[in-house]
This record gives sequence, C-alpha cells and structure tokens, in this order.
Amino acid sequence: MNEVKKKEITLTIDGKKIKSEWGKTILEVARENGIYIPTMCYLSKVEPIASCRMCVVEVEGVDGMILSCQEKAVDGANITTSNDALFRERQKIMELYDVNHPLECGVCDKSGECDLQNKTLEYGVDAQEFAAKDQHRPMQNWGFVSYDPSLCIMCERCVRVCNEIVGDEALQISVGGYKSTIINVKQDEDCAECGECMAVCPVGALVSTDFKYTSNAWELDKIPASCVHCSSHCQLYYDVKHTSIDSPEPKIYRVTNDFEFSSLCGAGRFGYDFENRTATKESNKLKEAVEAFKRADTIRFSSMITNEEALLLQKIAKSVDARLVCDDAIGYQKFMKAYSSVSGKSLYGATLDTLKKSQMVVILGTRVYDDAPMVKYAITSAVKREKAQVVYLHPIEDNRIQNLVTQFIKYEVGSEEGVVSLLADTLIKKDGLDKSIKSLLDSLDIGYLSAESNVSEEELEQLKAKMWKRKRFTLVVGEDLYNHPEVENIARFIALIEKYSDFDLIAIPPASNTLGVSLICELDESASGYIVGYNAPGDYTLSALGDGDIDMPSLNQQEGTFVSIDKRVVPTHPALPYSGYELLDIAKELGESSEYIIEFTPSLPTKKGFKSINFDDLPDYFDVTGKSHRGYELDMVECESGSLPSEPQEIDSYDGTIVYRCNSGRAFNPFTSKCEQLKENEVTLRGSAQFAIAAKLSDGDSVKFTIDGIDYQRVFSIDTSLKGTIALNPIFDIGLSSFALSSYRFTKVKIEKTGQ
Repeated sequence: MNEVKKKEITLTIDGKKIKSEWGKTILEVARENGIYIPTMCYLSKVEPIASCRMCVVEVEGVDGMILSCQEKAVDGANITTSNDALFRERQKIMELYDVNHPLECGVCDKSGECDLQNKTLEYGVDAQEFAAKDQHRPMQNWGFVSYDPSLCIMCERCVRVCNEIVGDEALQISVGGYKSTIINVKQDEDCAECGECMAVCPVGALVSTDFKYTSNAWELDKIPASCVHCSSHCQLYYDVKHTSIDSPEPKIYRVTNDFEFSSLCGAGRFGYDFENRTATKESNKLKEAVEAFKRADTIRFSSMITNEEALLLQKIAKSVDARLVCDDAIGYQKFMKAYSSVSGKSLYGATLDTLKKSQMVVILGTRVYDDAPMVKYAITSAVKREKAQVVYLHPIEDNRIQNLVTQFIKYEVGSEEGVVSLLADTLIKKDGLDKSIKSLLDSLDIGYLSAESNVSEEELEQLKAKMWKRKRFTLVVGEDLYNHPEVENIARFIALIEKYSDFDLIAIPPASNTLGVSLICELDESASGYIVGYNAPGDYTLSALGDGDIDMPSLNQQEGTFVSIDKRVVPTHPALPYSGYELLDIAKELGESSEYIIEFTPSLPTKKGFKSINFDDLPDYFDVTGKSHRGYELDMVECESGSLPSEPQEIDSYDGTIVYRCNSGRAFNPFTSKCEQLKENEVTLRGSAQFAIAAKLSDGDSVKFTIDGIDYQRVFSIDTSLKGTIALNPIFDIGLSSFALSSYRFTKVKIEKTGQ
C-alpha cells in the first residue's frame, strides 16, 4: 500500500540549514544530521521516555528549555543544542544523578561502557553539592539477570523495552520518591528472561548473573555475527577474550548487541556456549568420514548450517550419488513450492519491519511466543505503536500473550486445512475474482468445515469486522502447518489469501537456516540404506557437539551466510577456533578444489534469488531505524503459477491424550549447554488438570511415551494456565534427535506411568 508523502520542512540547528519531514522530533532530526544532543533515558526503538531531561535545547522565540526527544521539529525553527546555559543545566542533572550513587566503578561490570560514568566526566562533575539519606536496597537475583537497586538511576529504559518491545510487561516501577525501584512482577513465571532490560540499562543496575565480576568491558574483543537460534538471525557480538596466559584458547564471556536499534531474545543473549570443544584432526577420522560419504545412499542433516555448507552438501550428494534428507526443512520446502505454484513468486511478501507497522495481524499454526520471539516482538510493536488488532488461531490458548491478542480462535487439532479454507472464504475479496477461484470458494461446505474445526461463522465475522478502516495487514503462519499431511493444499489456500486479499504473508522458518536450505538443496522425503547424517540410524553421525563419529564445527566457529526470516542473506563470523576436520576437508578428498568455505558464497544459486557476490564484498544496507547491516535481500523470482487449492479433505478427529511438540521460550537451542541449567525444572510434560484426568496422571508422576521412534521420559506437571487434553512436550533435551522430527506437531500418544 502506498504511503502518504510527508510534508517537507526546513529548520536550522546550531546554524546549519536542514531539510527533514514533518512529524519527526528535534532529537531525531539532529541525530540524522550528525548533531550531538546528549541523552540518558532515550532509546530510538521505544516511545520517548523524557525522564532524564539531558536532551534539553533552546528554540528561538520559545521561553525556557524544551525536551528535544518529545518536541516535534517545525518548519522555520531555529534551534540551539549547546551553549553555556545548556551545559550548566546538564551538569546539574548529572550532579543529581550522582547523588549517593555508589562509587564502585573499579568492580562494576558496566565500567568502561557506562553512560553515567561517561557523562559525569563529559560534564566535569568532580564535586557533589547535594546529599540524600542512603536507603537499604539489597541485590536481587532475577535468574539470568541480577538487579542492584542502589545503582539504579530510574531512567525507565528497562520498563519501556519490556512493555513496548518484548511485550511481557514483567517490569514495573515501584513508586516511592527517592525510594523508587524497579520490580519484576513476573519473575517466577511468564518472564521470558530475554535480558533486554539488562542490555538497555545505562549503568550497572541490571547485569548478567553469569558475567558478573568475570571481566572488564575493555578486555573483550567484539566478534560480529548473526544469531543462530532462529531464523531472525539478529545481529550480535560475541564478546571474547583469552582466559589466561596458560590457557591461550579464547572464551566467549557474553553476547551483546546494538541495543539502541536492535533486540535479542534469551537464547541469543545467553545461549552462546555451544562450540564443539572436543574435535581433533586425526587423519584416520578424516579417512573414515570420506569412506562413509562414498558408501552413503543418504546424507541426513539439520538446517542449522550455513548456506555455503548447504551448497557443499548438495555438491557432495551429487558426486557420491546420494539423497539429501533434512527433516526440519522438507515440510517447509514443500509448503513454499506449493505456495509459489499459486502466488507466482518464490518468496512471501512481508518482513518483520512491515509486521511492526501492521494494523491487523492474523496468526495461524504457531505457538509464536516460543517458536519465534522476534516475530512476537514485532507484533508487540504493532500493538503498542499501531494499535493493531491481533487474531490468534491455535488449538492451545497462550495466556502469556493475552495482553497482545484481541481475539483468540480455538480450532481442533488436525483441522488446519479446514481453517485456512474458512479464512480464505472470509478474507478474500470476492469482487472481480476469476470464475475458477469463485467456484472453488462457493463449493466450500462452510457448515461442515466450521463444525469440524470448531471455528464458528460468528468468530469469522468478528475477525472480518476488525479489519474495518484498517490498513497494512499481515498473516503469520508457522511450523504446525509445514508437517501437516495436507501441507501443500494448505499452502495453496494461504497463497490465495495473500494474492486476493490485503494480507501480506510471513511463513516462519522452523529452524535457523531452513529458508536457505529449502532454496539451495534438492531434498528427499525419506531415508533408507546406508546413512551419514545428524543422529541418523546408520553407522555414522555428523555432530557439532563433539559426540559424533564425524565432528563438525558449530555455528559460532564458522564463517558464512544464512537466509533470515526477512529474506536477507546475512553474514556470520567465527568467534572461537575449531580443531577438527570440516565438511570442506571431506569435500576436498572427494575432489573439491576450494580452499575456504566462503569461496562458495558467490556460487549460491542466482535462479533462487541469491546474488553472485563474494563474502567479503557483501554490501551494507540500512534498516528502518537507520542502523547499518551487512548483507542483501534475495531477489523475488517469478514462478510458474496457475495452480489452485483443491477442496479440503475430510477432517480427522484427534481424541484422547494429545502431546504438542514445543520448546519453552526459556529453553535454548539444544546445542547449548545452558540447557543443562534448565533441564531439572523445564523438562516436564505439562498438561491441564483435565489432561491429568484423561491420562489418569497426578502431578509429579514419572511417565514415558514414544513419538517418531524417540522414547521420552518425563515428569508430569499440572499447569493451571492450560486447558483441554493437550500437553506440552519440550524437545531441547534430546539434542540432535530434535532435528529428525518431521511429523505433525500434535500427536496422539499412549502415556505409561512409571513412578512418582
């Protein structure tokens, strides 16, 4: 949809003539033009906080000083950002900030990167005229984050990002004048423990519990990389240093990001310790690996690899005449191919940035809080800034996003094909439709589909009513659909919705580089014969954990690229060394001549939208906040279209006890040993009291069951927030086996009680 062109204005800042757009604040205009205005509380990604008053400026014709973070720039304004009066005003503010602030910079984790420290020096505060009675403010442990109220300056940044970006609304201000503190009202439950509050804290009040007292900021080298825990591939830095002279191997001490512009989830911020520590360069192991590939009928792998590795696997598979199997990507690849056969394009239309600007969001087939934190963050921004209506369709209600969802529609397990056909009938504009499409929609048995899916026609009318006078619509779909038996017909209905309604689509890739793998590799659905692969049933397994026959480097030990959920090719760099043989070493023994894996970057398939650009020449691009990133957007490739969905199949009923495969938002990538800290409390089968009755279980019972040939042993826990006869089963503790799961996420199981 075309945006209305904004009115151009001309103003003067510190004698410099500047052109800008109406609607921007003085601070925004100044920053865009490289003019410095100091702030303590301001963050570009949230609404102005206006608690610090450091950003005061003078405007000609206006009495007194005004806050540049709030005041809109107007045409003809003459603004002064720095003079003696403004310097003294800011100096007094810093003096007040420093009242009774403990002088513990020598041991404070923020020392060297502390805004309070920097601005105290900048404004020459070397004496204190003010005093206040000190308060007893004990340190608080919030899990991965620790809070020291005695260092808190009440800038409110942490509260704002928790409310406006993360959407958890876990942090609040306990108002009490000089005794005011920040409180975590969801510390024990429903706090995502993302560390976003810690990242934006300008002082040492909020710090990483693990990082505390381990290193000074200036001792750490920052290695730019892309997060590997999901397909958002957020930009981050691995903060690395050598542990000691006697131990020259570097160590990742923490993960940081450019918090002013970007965000991270808990996995990205705290789940960084997943490198392969045990691999060695033994010549016999390389020979064994080469022979294994030569004999293999099938190569099985996970989509947690780089684009370059995926291309190399494709080459190896052709050279040894083997099939490629990627269980976590095959369903997504089938979905996108079927989608393209209707839409006529290779990729979906929306991005996280367009999602943030949406005024209407429909979510289907994903437990979005756990599956895709950055998608949830984008939805939060849409709700907080655009007042977006959010319709969430799923068999399980999620009370953690009740503050964002304006309508929850519960459908029956297995009925996704019927649900998308109902959405197509509801959302597609009927005027001017092709006769074949109109005939298809007219032939839908709405009464049957509504009854069997448990989605009433009244609920659909309510959904349609929410679209009134709104613009910028986004449909978000996820992993529940990709492994559904009717995934291809579901994809065709969804493509029809995007093509003939106002909705743009985001199809969340289920694993780190699923989108890249699905574009690069020719995947097979089944595995048989001699197999080399991740946790495969053959004689050899590839492992980035150091526990396989063929060791591989993990993604914090590699250089290469990924394809993000925003359809961008983004780079990553190795933070830690790798001591073993890589896939490229195996390929060399099979005839490959390339010396480095990044030599494959310009060879990524252009017919799938990649560009022939060398890794070191990847261009810069700027996001909506003005932040620079490396990488490029995939080209949208035109595809042969003309296919139409068929009428939905009869909906199967799922009776009895059903288990839903889903990691908790607190459960990190199975590669990271941070999972070990969570296993005792998090690896439980969680179900409602109704589920307990149906399965004849009590809280605390030990149980076992089997799904896709994998045996699970769990402790059953009653979760009062859940309803119905569906239990949540985490899989992060089964390691690489989790990537071999390619069945529908809901499974009817027989649960055996093994003890208490």
